[in-house]
Amino acid sequence: MNIGKKLFCLANQAFIRSLMPILPYREPKILCSIDSVVQALRKHSIQRVMLVTDKGIRGCGLTKELEHLLAENGIVCTVYDETQANPTTANVDDAKALYLQNCCEALISFGGGSSMDCAKGVGVRLVRPNTPMNKLEGLIKVGKDIPLLIAIPTTSGTGSEATLSAVITDAGTHHKYAINDFHLYPKYAVHIPEITTGLPKHITAHTGMDALTHSVESYISKTRTPDSIAQAEESVKLVFENLEKAYADGSNLEARKNMMRASYLGGVALCKSFVGYVHAVSHPITAHYGVPHGLANAILLPKVLRAYGDCVITPLAELAKAVGLVDANTGAREAAERIICHIEGMNQRMGIPATIKELRKEDIPEMARHADKESHPIYPVPVLWDAKELEKLYYLVYEGNDHE
Repeated sequence: MNIGKKLFCLANQAFIRSLMPILPYREPKILCSIDSVVQALRKHSIQRVMLVTDKGIRGCGLTKELEHLLAENGIVCTVYDETQANPTTANVDDAKALYLQNCCEALISFGGGSSMDCAKGVGVRLVRPNTPMNKLEGLIKVGKDIPLLIAIPTTSGTGSEATLSAVITDAGTHHKYAINDFHLYPKYAVHIPEITTGLPKHITAHTGMDALTHSVESYISKTRTPDSIAQAEESVKLVFENLEKAYADGSNLEARKNMMRASYLGGVALCKSFVGYVHAVSHPITAHYGVPHGLANAILLPKVLRAYGDCVITPLAELAKAVGLVDANTGAREAAERIICHIEGMNQRMGIPATIKELRKEDIPEMARHADKESHPIYPVPVLWDAKELEKLYYLVYEGNDHE
């Protein structure tokens, strides 16, 4: 990276660190039942809502109880269930039109991170109707309160019910826009671990490793805070102790409850400390090929941690000791290596591959440019790399695939 760009990024990191104590971070109010959703809507005198979900979630009947309760209580519910795995600008615009057509007053997202991102995107378009989505990419560009948003996660991974972020894919260019604004926080988050007991094994694995990625990236961030450190440590410990149990036995309610907590804490931590190159490199992969976000993160995480090298040894060693992976007498380099090996072992045991088979060599330069644009100057990464250096990270997950 050239010296001018590096100095600009470092100055931005320092500026963000200086603002951390006064930024308006907050957490949603946690609700623990579907009944409480109706009570929350009544509290805010909401009579018409839009439910944002996907056909898979609705088709298996997960939203049925909520839809029934809303109707029973005289609350008109309009359903948008066309959300894609990586929600697009077209999804957002279609849902927004449906919202306005039915005079809705609030949003309920029901699903994984995609449904929550889509609902946040709808909120953004409602309050900023004349601003193209690509002009809102980055930090604090929305500037207006979106309609009341209640987030009901059905996976334990994204932590989107606790974040100020929405990631939307441009339907034409396939570029992902990460929009970050304090006005995007959901007002309420509904945690019902029972909803997650029917998740397929691969989704349990991918979303769980997504939660781990959020926590690890926030932990090694240059803008981490005492709060985010504690939240990330608790989240990582919960993932290490519970993800493989939930993977092996989907009906293990205690493991599911702990994973939902881990996901939430990861979301809270990343709001304060941001993510890093794992996410920056992952987003173009999911946008180009439709690879699940959690899967891409899981594959990239140990490789990016190793690529960081010496600059993350100290925080990784601290994390390994904090979660009980090594004892206090273990050397820093050995402790850091132990946590990376543990992550690799989890991937292997849950059938997560080491490479991304969809990745094409000819796409790497363009994706690296997108990753560079997304991460600089706002991501407080441990070391600064330019697009050419980011290409190397793609080759780490391309290696062994024959795309010549």
